[in-house]
Amino acid sequence: MPRRNPLVIGHRGAPGYRPEHSRSSYDLALAMGVDAVEPDVVLSRDGVLVVRHENEISGTTDVADRAEFADRRTTKSIDGVTLTGWFTEDFTWNELSTLRCRERLAEIRPASATFDDSQPVLRLRDVLDLVRAGSREHGRRIGVVLEVKHATYFASLGWNMGEVVAAELAAAGWASGELPLTIESFESTVLFDLQRRGVAASFIYLLESSGRPFDLASTEGKSAITYQQTAAPEGLDALAGRVDGISVDKRMILAPDKLGRLSGPTNVVSDAHARGLLVFTWTCRPENRFLARTLRTKGDPADFGDYEAEWAMIRDADIDGVFVDHPDLGVSFFRR
Repeated sequence: MPRRNPLVIGHRGAPGYRPEHSRSSYDLALAMGVDAVEPDVVLSRDGVLVVRHENEISGTTDVADRAEFADRRTTKSIDGVTLTGWFTEDFTWNELSTLRCRERLAEIRPASATFDDSQPVLRLRDVLDLVRAGSREHGRRIGVVLEVKHATYFASLGWNMGEVVAAELAAAGWASGELPLTIESFESTVLFDLQRRGVAASFIYLLESSGRPFDLASTEGKSAITYQQTAAPEGLDALAGRVDGISVDKRMILAPDKLGRLSGPTNVVSDAHARGLLVFTWTCRPENRFLARTLRTKGDPADFGDYEAEWAMIRDADIDGVFVDHPDLGVSFFRR
């Protein structure tokens, strides 16, 4: 059954105000009243789960300015996309721990950028411990929505992400169901692997608005099911009973046309609910840059537009969880 009010999930903490995945970003999200926070995890060279949105880290750390790491700059293909930069798997955790977080969207969030270079990169264990302590401090149960990144890519390097994640959750006391844990990924194979390993969690399958999941495309090619096909009734039939829900790009609910007019809500939420699946969506952001064209106000891309009109359509679709960059705004709006 859908929730009366959706879960409000601090997307990488509170990145509307602090550099994403930094300690202060998570602390602020917990203080602002979120139901859960969302760390993304990638791997270091020595198998430590590092909290970064991507394994390429030049946009979110000071690595490009560190002369001792200049020779680590390289070009790789990650999930079929060619990227040049610095990658977590080329560093030990001890090396990564010397890096400092930076605001990824400094032109949109200059106030957040004032915190640049002041906070170290975190491990998954750091965030799990922080949330446990935050639950005690704030007197409420706060969950973790853990996103496992690039599992197929890391498998090509000899790492089984399911095995590493399960071991770390067990060691941190987060694998037995005592604390509210959700695990999500754009690759269903790692979700099923973690289920087989007995991790007690809710499992949410992330869906882009276009393209195919890399794990399936890497073995099935163009015959692999697309994300859009997965979100259709027949695709949802195949997911029912295998995962607890889906998490969709908000465009799959809002259905903006070429002029930026919203034609939603679509049937994706009601179709999933009819099959016993929860539905989350990402990412609710108030700035003009991230809103449909018809909801933008005059001014800079960083100015807030009519975000409440967008969020109202998402809320009225009976969504079960929302990822927000500004937890105070998300808590205020979605708990009305």
